Amino acid sequence: MAMVTLMMTRPATIALCVLLGGALPAQNTPLSAFSAAKVQTLLQDRLPCLGCHQFGDAGGRIAPDLATVGTRRSRDYIARMVRDPQSAMPGTIMPKTPMPESQRDLIITFLARQGAFAQSEGRRDSARGEEPQPPPAATSPERSPAALYARNCAPCHGAKGAGDGPNARFLPRRPSAHSNRTAMSQRPDDTLFDAIAAGGYILGKSNRMPAFGQTLSTIEMRGLVRYIRELCSCEGPAWSRDGAR
Repeated sequence: MAMVTLMMTRPATIALCVLLGGALPAQNTPLSAFSAAKVQTLLQDRLPCLGCHQFGDAGGRIAPDLATVGTRRSRDYIARMVRDPQSAMPGTIMPKTPMPESQRDLIITFLARQGAFAQSEGRRDSARGEEPQPPPAATSPERSPAALYARNCAPCHGAKGAGDGPNARFLPRRPSAHSNRTAMSQRPDDTLFDAIAAGGYILGKSNRMPAFGQTLSTIEMRGLVRYIRELCSCEGPAWSRDGAR
């Protein structure tokens, strides 16, 4: 990953204050080298951001480049997208990532410094210059398990669940092949649900797999589990199924 050089003109205690839940630094306050390195480690090894976003030589290619986000977006826009993507841009596929508020503030501060937003040029501060559209209703075909899989999962896992989505080649680990009967028959439904809800890092898998638990409903996530079972034409282990021994 390319390292971003940031000025260090204030004591490292500023970084520690932020990490421990202190006030967010003012917009023109440089981050310390420690804080910048902390964020880059989080992006590389803990958070799912680089599953979709590029940063330096690393990351996916289905979302805007984080290394230059500060040249395109205001600090306020970045903060709204990081804190609650669906509220900032209804209908986006970007899920809300659970994290401590102090960590969220640090991420926002870091990203906002990746360039300078040119307010004077009159740029519209919304994705691709378009007005956000409201998300489809919960009962619409656009939110069926198949549609949710095509929108949220297929870019990495592939349209037919073969682990060969267009974004897969940019990831450090190949995404799970949901159509692999042998592999999927060893995974309980609860494990599949937990991966969708909490992301890959929690289960010791790739941190590039995001958590959808704060974006999709329980019914929708259960629907995705059922759809994965259709892709693999299999069930989980007998011991994991209700009533089985």
